[in-house]
Amino acid sequence: MIKYLIEKEFKQIFRNPFLPKIIIALPMMAMLVFPWAANQEIRNIKVAVLDRDHSTISRRMTDKIDASTYFILSALPATNEAALRSVETGDADIIIDIPQDFEKNLISPPQSPHKGGSADIMLSANAVNSMKAGLASSYLGGIAADFMSELRNENGLVISQPLPVINVVSQNRFNVFLDYKIFMIPALMVMMLTIICGFLPALNIVSEKELGTIEQLNVSPVRKSTFILSKLIPYWIIGVCILTLCLTLACAVYQLLPAGNIPLLYFLSIVYILVVSGIGMIISNYSSTLQQAMFTMFFFILIMILISGLFTPVRSMPEWAQWLAAANPLTYFIKIMRMLFLKGSGFADLWQPFLVLCGFGVLFNSWAVWSYRKSG
Repeated sequence: MIKYLIEKEFKQIFRNPFLPKIIIALPMMAMLVFPWAANQEIRNIKVAVLDRDHSTISRRMTDKIDASTYFILSALPATNEAALRSVETGDADIIIDIPQDFEKNLISPPQSPHKGGSADIMLSANAVNSMKAGLASSYLGGIAADFMSELRNENGLVISQPLPVINVVSQNRFNVFLDYKIFMIPALMVMMLTIICGFLPALNIVSEKELGTIEQLNVSPVRKSTFILSKLIPYWIIGVCILTLCLTLACAVYQLLPAGNIPLLYFLSIVYILVVSGIGMIISNYSSTLQQAMFTMFFFILIMILISGLFTPVRSMPEWAQWLAAANPLTYFIKIMRMLFLKGSGFADLWQPFLVLCGFGVLFNSWAVWSYRKSG
C-alpha cells in the first residue's frame, strides 16, 4: 500500500509545472549567490582625511590608509565642516582628523631622543551601522600602530622612549584565511533543507484538501501513520538530492569539501529532514487553505532562521532569545553541519545535538500522526 502512496506523491510533485524547477533553482541560487551577498566582512569603507598638518608623515599615513584593502580614500576635505558634510551625505563612513604639528609632536630629532614621541589623531565614525563603525575604527588603529613601527625602524627617525611591545602570533584553525563564505556555506545548506523540506510538506495535505482528493484517502483503509509516512518519504529523497547538489556546488565553485565523514553527514541530514518535514505536516494538518499554510510556515521558518545562529552567534543574543534558540531544531543542525564540514568532528562530538534532533523528530512526527483527522 505504501509503495503506491509514495508513487502518487512523486507523480503529484512532477506533474506540477513549478515545483521541480524551484527545487533545483533555489539551492543553486543559494549556493552561487547568497555566500557573496550574505557577507559580514567589512570592506570598502569610505574614509575622509582632514589633514591639518600637511607634512611628509601625515601624507605617508594617508597613503598607507589608502593602500589598505579595507578602505577607500573618498575625500580630502579642507575644513571640519566639509568633513562632517561628507559623512552626512554618505560620501564618507569615517573621518580621520590629523592635527597641526602632528609630525613635530611625533618625531624627535636624533640629538634629543626624549622630546616628543606622542601625537593624537581623532576618528569620527558614522555609527548608524555600529558593527561597521567599530571594526573600521579598530582597523585604523591597527594601521596606525603598524605605521608607528615603520617610523621607529627608519634611520634618522627616533620615537622617544618606545613602550614595551607584546607580539601576538595568531593561528586561525578551521578557516585559515578568515573567509566568511566558508562559515556561511554549511549554514546555507541547512537553510535550503529547512525551506524546501519544510514548505513542501506544509502545502501537501492542504492542496489535497482544496482539490478534494483527500476525501478519497479518508474513506480508504490506509492507517494514519502509513499515510503520514508516505507523505514524508518523498521529501527525505528530495532533501538528499538537494544536499548532494549543494555539496557538489560547494566543491566545484568554492573548493570546499566536508572535513568530516560524508556518510555521517547524510545520516544526520536525513534525521533533520524528518524533523522539518514533521513540522510542515503539523502545519498542513491544522491549516484549511493553501494561503494559511504558506503564511504559517513562513512565520515559523523566519523565526527559526533568525534565532538559529545562522548569521549571529547564539551566545551573543539576550538570554530569552537563547532559550528560544534552545527549542529550535535549526540551531542544533547548523552546529552539526559546521562542526562536520569545517572541523571534521565525528559522532563522538555530535551525539548530544543528534539526540536532541531525534527527540524533535519523535515529537513532531507523532504530533503529525495524532493531529491528522481522517474525517477531512
